[in-house]
Amino acid sequence: MKRIFLIGYMGAGKTTVGKDLSARMGLSFIDLDHYIEGRFHKTIGQLFAEKGEEAFRDIEQKMLREVSTFEDVLISTGGGAPCFFDNMEFMNSVGKTVYLKVSVGELAKRLELCKGTRPVLQGRSGKELETFIEMNLIRREPFYNRAGIVFHAEQMLDEHDVQSISQELATLL
Repeated sequence: MKRIFLIGYMGAGKTTVGKDLSARMGLSFIDLDHYIEGRFHKTIGQLFAEKGEEAFRDIEQKMLREVSTFEDVLISTGGGAPCFFDNMEFMNSVGKTVYLKVSVGELAKRLELCKGTRPVLQGRSGKELETFIEMNLIRREPFYNRAGIVFHAEQMLDEHDVQSISQELATLL
């Protein structure tokens, strides 16, 4: 039985790498944010707006524990999930954790392209976006760095890069 958790900041490639890696390893793939949206029939943004962050993090923790009962699964968590309650310790206790580490500059480049779909990033660009990411990473990295594997996923320009990362991770896991 395998249970793998991919963690990291938004834009790190958790879903992209997760889909390829799970197929490569013969595991089911679950994107925790999509799982939550399916269960509550609302987007993460709507849940945040309606319930507030504290209530959302409560939901997220419950759903993390629910999907953690599944076997032979790779779970891509939301960027904040490892940073609340005892979620990081919990994931380490029930499976293997992988932090997809990406530099602030690279995250900013990736997120600049999709900021329209991420409400927290709207209205931020250039240096302001980089500063926002950097400040969040300063708070989150102490949690992310508790992962069993810290993997540098800087180079992810095309499908070949994704497959290369996923192949390397498969050998580490």
